[in-house]
Amino acid sequence: MNLTGKKVRLRLMTNEDTDRIVFWRNQPRVWQNFIYQKPFTKEGHEEWIRTMVDTGKVVQFIMEELPDGRPVGSVYLRDINADSRKAEYGIFIGEEDALGKGYGTEAARLAVGYGFEKLCLHKIFLRVFADNRAAVRSYEKAGFVQEGYFKDEEFIRQCYRDLIFMAVRNPKEI
Repeated sequence: MNLTGKKVRLRLMTNEDTDRIVFWRNQPRVWQNFIYQKPFTKEGHEEWIRTMVDTGKVVQFIMEELPDGRPVGSVYLRDINADSRKAEYGIFIGEEDALGKGYGTEAARLAVGYGFEKLCLHKIFLRVFADNRAAVRSYEKAGFVQEGYFKDEEFIRQCYRDLIFMAVRNPKEI
């Protein structure tokens, strides 16, 4: 299954993507924007696949640049809850030269559409560090709106960081 936009295509992540994802997630530019700050390992990612992806708690995609199909990042819907019909959205762009091209915004729109249409979700939310202004702007362009601002929410590398909670609701249910 592929989700295709004008700039990127999302394809389901496979076990063969593990080394690439571990490499991307361990780049300082990437991990500094994650709440989970520990080193990312192959074993940890394989456990993620077994306990989250294979159980249906996560749907994870590889973002491919069009037209050549070069993998540039990943997006996912995690903690999918069929009872409350919500999930958390996450993204990272692993290839530095893919930043600032609108890939993240388009990938978010594609993933959100998948969540509403295929998973029948009512709400998709995310958490973002308040100082990650580029990400906040991208999420807003994709339709997310701020629902909360939490001061000193995370203690990371000896300092507190503010978090913004954002969400988008299924427009067919509003």
